[in-house]
Order: sequence, then C-alpha cells, then structure tokens
Amino acid sequence: MMENNNENEEKPLLFTLRRFHLSEDYGFLLPNPLMPQLSSQHLKGHRELHLAHLALSFITMGFVWQEGEEGTVKLLPRNLAVPYWELSQMLGLPPILVHADFVLANWKKKNLNGPLEIENLDTIFSLPGGESLRGFILVTLLVEKAAAPGVKAVVQAGNAILQPDKEALHKALQEMAKAIKEMTDALKRMHDYVDPGIFYAVIRIFLSGWKDNPAMPGGLIYEGVSDEPMSYSGGSAAQSTVLHAFDELLTIRHSKESTAFLHRMRDYMPPHHRAFIEEIQSAPSLKQHILSSGSEKLRIAYNQCVSVLADLRTYHIAIVTKFIITAAANAKAKKGKESHWVGSLQINPPSSLQERGTGGSGILSFLKSVRDTTRAGII
Repeated sequence: MMENNNENEEKPLLFTLRRFHLSEDYGFLLPNPLMPQLSSQHLKGHRELHLAHLALSFITMGFVWQEGEEGTVKLLPRNLAVPYWELSQMLGLPPILVHADFVLANWKKKNLNGPLEIENLDTIFSLPGGESLRGFILVTLLVEKAAAPGVKAVVQAGNAILQPDKEALHKALQEMAKAIKEMTDALKRMHDYVDPGIFYAVIRIFLSGWKDNPAMPGGLIYEGVSDEPMSYSGGSAAQSTVLHAFDELLTIRHSKESTAFLHRMRDYMPPHHRAFIEEIQSAPSLKQHILSSGSEKLRIAYNQCVSVLADLRTYHIAIVTKFIITAAANAKAKKGKESHWVGSLQINPPSSLQERGTGGSGILSFLKSVRDTTRAGII
C-alpha cells in the first residue's frame, strides 16, 4: 500500500527560468517590449470607432503639448499616427481632437438610471486641468443637450414649410426659441464649474491645433502616413453643428471672412452632421416663406428666434472675455514672476494664442462680427 503512494506522487517541476517567464539573456528585463502596431480592423460599428478616435485624440493632444509650447514635437510616432489616421479616414474626421470627440462622445452617467445632469455625469477621458476641465466639458455638453429640442424643431419647421402648415411652423419656431434660451442658461453654469486661470493657463493649450498656431508653424508629421507635415485646427465651438443648423434655417448671412472660417470648421464635424446642415441649406428658404406669407404671427416668432440667437452669441462673448481675454491679462501681469501654482497645478500660460481661439480665429472680432450679423437678420 505504501509503495503505491510513492508511485503516485508528482515529480517536482524543474527549476528553470522559462517557468517564470525569465530570459537567459535578459534576466528580469522584458525582451522586445514594443507591442505590434494598433489595428483598427477589429473595431465594429461607429460607436467603437468613435470611442477609439476619442482615445487616440486625447493621447495625441497629451503627447504633442505635454512640454508646453516651448517643447512641441514635430512628429507623431508611427504607432500612434497610422492607426489614428486609419480611424479618422473611416469616420470622415480629421486626425486631431474635435468637438465631436471632446464633448459629444466624452461622457458617461455615474448612475445609469439617474438624470443627464452635471452631478450625475463624468468624462471618459481627461487631460490636465482637474475639476475645471471636467466642468468645461460637461457644461458644454449640457449646452448641446439643451439644444436637442431646437434641433428637433429645425426638422419640424422644414417639414411645415413643405406642407405648408402655418400652425406647425409657428409651434416649431417657438420651440426653437425656447431651446436657444435654455442653451444660454446652460452656458451660464461655466462660472460655477470652471476656474478662468486654470482654463487659460492649463487646459487651453491641450485644445490647440497645428494650423494658424505660432507654436507649431510647420504643422505635424504623421509618421508612416506622409513625409510632409500636415496642419489641422484645434477644437472650437464653431465645430458644433447646432449653431450652423440654426443659422442655415434662419438664413443668417455672416461676413465673407467669418463664413470662410465657419465653413472650414464643418470639415471637423462627423459627415452625417455636416450632411444635416447641407440638407437645411438646400431646402426652401424659411425667411422667404415667412415674407411671402405676410403672417405677422410667423414674423414675430421668427424674429424671436433670431433675437435669442444673438443673445446666446452675446453671452458667449462675455464668457470668452472672462476666460480668455481677462485671464490672458492676468497671466501677463504675473509674467516675469516665477510660474505660480493654483491648487496642485503649476500655471505657466502659453503666449502663442493670447488673442486667438484654439480653432485659430481672431477670437473677439470674429465673435462680435457673427453676433452683429445674426442681429441683422431680424425682419
């Protein structure tokens, strides 16, 4: 009986390096740690593609701007550049962080059954800027959410013109004006959630691009994609489809220069969002319809939409003044002193975009021009 037991005993495993994933030549070092290049071919559906674009956009912005405007890179490494380029081609988006990544696709609910309100929301990806960055993204998201009934009203208005149905058109214009007013109310929360000093000196550079930016005059080489550098604009509110859609429906005509910039920003929108604007553009003119109808009721409802849209743009100017122009002046006043700290963040503001938006526009003159041409649309 005893002898049998001895026969069944397992032999001890040989004491070898291989058993512990160790190498004779490298010891505890991992041989060839570089992974194979990321491939986009395993991603299914536009949700996965968008999430991947969001991830690679944040990694790219972090990589390019991590050393500030003094230490910018000239080349995006192949491991990042090639999959990022492939994904961008599949989505019809440029290979840079855009509004559709940064805001539209960068949120999650903390409690899935809870409301879409800032207390119950968080971002998926982040960059330096802490709570102020989170606030900036989520307040902008709430402005987009407030716009949703207005976007629905754009379609209802378009269909009411074709019917034609005067009552349905009047109701759609009232819904649209209400939504635009709620967008302004949502934007007011920026003051509660974002510190202007941190926005200007820490966050803003990570939203900057490599077109019309003195910090990166030569653009960026996407290694493995092209030997020539490419230039792309940074994130901008002008990349939000909402105001483009309202402008087209209300036939708001901006100056030649502003229109050129706004139209260029459409290349930074998802193709189906761009197509939505083009559909409105090609439809019969709302303004002409109202003028030829002779309806006072419709004229008043139309003018209300134009008026609240101008108010929203005026409020946006106030926000930009506080968070960029005034913040730039405050940063300038501290220049020459050592870079200071706000909480745990070191403040060393970039100087290359003092008067410009991250999209590259001359910011205040552009916003005022667009607001004034909006106001001029009143019948």
